[in-house]
Amino acid sequence: MTDLGLLKYFLGLEVKQGDGFVFVSQKKYAEDLLSKAGMLNCKVEPTPMNTNEKLRLEDGSGQANAERYRRLVGSLLYLTHTKLDLMFVVSVVSRYMQRPIVHHLGVVKRILYHVARTLDHGLLYRNSCKLKLTGFSDSDWGGSLDDRKSVSSWVFNLGSAVVAWSSKKQDITAL
Repeated sequence: MTDLGLLKYFLGLEVKQGDGFVFVSQKKYAEDLLSKAGMLNCKVEPTPMNTNEKLRLEDGSGQANAERYRRLVGSLLYLTHTKLDLMFVVSVVSRYMQRPIVHHLGVVKRILYHVARTLDHGLLYRNSCKLKLTGFSDSDWGGSLDDRKSVSSWVFNLGSAVVAWSSKKQDITAL
């Protein structure tokens, strides 16, 4: 067995370790994704999705390139390991993998514009004595225009570290 030193890169995750902290990001993965999408020097967006954006199965905008759409959304799903701000919007666009339309692809591009703005963001874990467990949750009500199902989300922090999170479309329609 050979000691290779501190972990620096593992499965697309960049790990920086310092005195009292560990920072995990996917900057190189995100840059590679933007490069493959032809969007490395693209404009940037402050949010991954417009707040009033509502997607539908069909809106008359025409079919998008399904293979490209699936590849981009799959890559964005992997990026949610360190970019929690993408979790909800990526789960929304992943609902349309079967038959994506041009409008859906436009929303994916906006997510990528936001990724370009947040390349240096990631998860910061600090060595802290105050290991207080804190949880947050949120949901919408009938947010999906196609089936009127709601989305529930939650996140748990232990100290300054995110330790668990989820964003999921509910199985049944809330009344």
